[in-house]
Amino acid sequence: MNTQKLHAINLNKMYFILLMKRYKTIVFVVAIAIIGCIRAHAQLLQPGTTPNATQKEMIKRGYGMFLHFGVNTFMDVEWSDGSIPASAYNPTHLDPDQWVRTAKEAGFRYVLLITKHHDGFCLWDSKYTDYDVASSPVKTDVVKAVSDACRKYGLKFAIYYSLWDRHEPSFKNKDPQVYIDYMLHQLTELFTNYGPICELWLDGGWARKPTDWGIDQLYKLVKKYDPQCAVSVNHTIVNEEGKRQFTLPSLMTEDNKYFFQYFPSDFRLWDPKIITQFDKKQYLHDGKSYYLPFEHTICLSSRWNWFQKTEELPVRSLDELQELFYWCTDNNNSLVINVPPDRTGRIREYEALTVIELGKRLGIAANKPLPKNGKNISVRKPVHATSEFTEKNKTYTASLVNDGSLDSRWQAADTLAELTISLDSTDAFNKISIFEYKDTKKLSDEFSQIRIGRIQEYSIDIWKKGEWKTIYLGAEPMGDCKVIKLPKSYTTDKLRFKVIKATAPPSLYELSVIQQQ
Repeated sequence: MNTQKLHAINLNKMYFILLMKRYKTIVFVVAIAIIGCIRAHAQLLQPGTTPNATQKEMIKRGYGMFLHFGVNTFMDVEWSDGSIPASAYNPTHLDPDQWVRTAKEAGFRYVLLITKHHDGFCLWDSKYTDYDVASSPVKTDVVKAVSDACRKYGLKFAIYYSLWDRHEPSFKNKDPQVYIDYMLHQLTELFTNYGPICELWLDGGWARKPTDWGIDQLYKLVKKYDPQCAVSVNHTIVNEEGKRQFTLPSLMTEDNKYFFQYFPSDFRLWDPKIITQFDKKQYLHDGKSYYLPFEHTICLSSRWNWFQKTEELPVRSLDELQELFYWCTDNNNSLVINVPPDRTGRIREYEALTVIELGKRLGIAANKPLPKNGKNISVRKPVHATSEFTEKNKTYTASLVNDGSLDSRWQAADTLAELTISLDSTDAFNKISIFEYKDTKKLSDEFSQIRIGRIQEYSIDIWKKGEWKTIYLGAEPMGDCKVIKLPKSYTTDKLRFKVIKATAPPSLYELSVIQQQ
């Protein structure tokens, strides 16, 4: 080959290499532009009257498993002050795969993991503290294990992170930004090492002024890494802007009446409160109205414990769980049920079976809308009671038994009382659900409780051809919630709830007459 041809070939090679370098540069620039475009379209909260993309995905998920697990699990406490040594955390058979597998079998759509509670103990190896699993006898990165299991079983991964940190020294710094920076560092770890993350549940905001948490900084950081991640802070909404005056979620029945306490937030939180059947979605900040769905959080345990205890504790009845599911996932809201692992690091079998059976009873199916309860034909219909209890100028009137709220209740003035609800005689029904008010007794941890019922025997009667006809006779205590499924549908213009035996004046949160398909 002559020198001229060799020179030409070398020139062609050089041109090809330069062309490829330029091509790679162009591809790289385009890729960066695409990433920047995606991040530019992070679903930041904007004024509106309908759900945005982030909120639509949250509503579609609708049903999640909460996992409270950490150093408190090993001390039989709900809250601790950050002084428990990391060595106390010592699960003997840690199995996060079992947690997520249970969630999958139960029909949950996402898993919400406590990554750090108020005590400050972290379930991952954080570079910014030594109060974490890496300093404990069992060094497994639980956040990674749960995140990996969620991908394995096709569930979304969400995290809880406490704003309040009773262990971290910088929390007490007079300059709020010092601790805000600490949180930004830890959230960066979580969102860069364990994503994608569909939801961030922030808690503990009462320990500082709302403006001292840097919520806007945390929000922007999250959206940088996971644009569609839904973010909120517990006790999201207040009565008056700029003041910490709370309103119960059950009172949120009017649009544009209440205000953000923490802005921005993509949804509302207040555990373990429950909204009404007339929940509204429009809330105000700086004179603008924003759409906000509500996420409920409840305990599987009938003792209302979030962290698992050494003693095996009873779970809620399937009737109560079923009706709470329908109530909490209605009207574009969502529900998270807490199913905590015990000291072994596993979910107890009887608790796993309860949520699995609940999913089967409800008929939850993958990739299909969550099931609905049916038509409530008794809500806000006229109701009469043979007696009503009054104390301190407050009367527990009969109308509160079907007002669509589980925060209000009717109570009789005597033990043998009756309620009569007027119905439209053209509306059929085949189901009745009753939430009974119970007296409560606090347990030794000053957090958990036992609920004690009053009603021992009762009947459900309908008015037919000029007389009362009994369609159900309850010969045993009804429990927290009684679901009566009838084998056929009935119509009537009057339905009566009659107490036959009670240990104290009966009281009901809600009685619903339903036509279920």
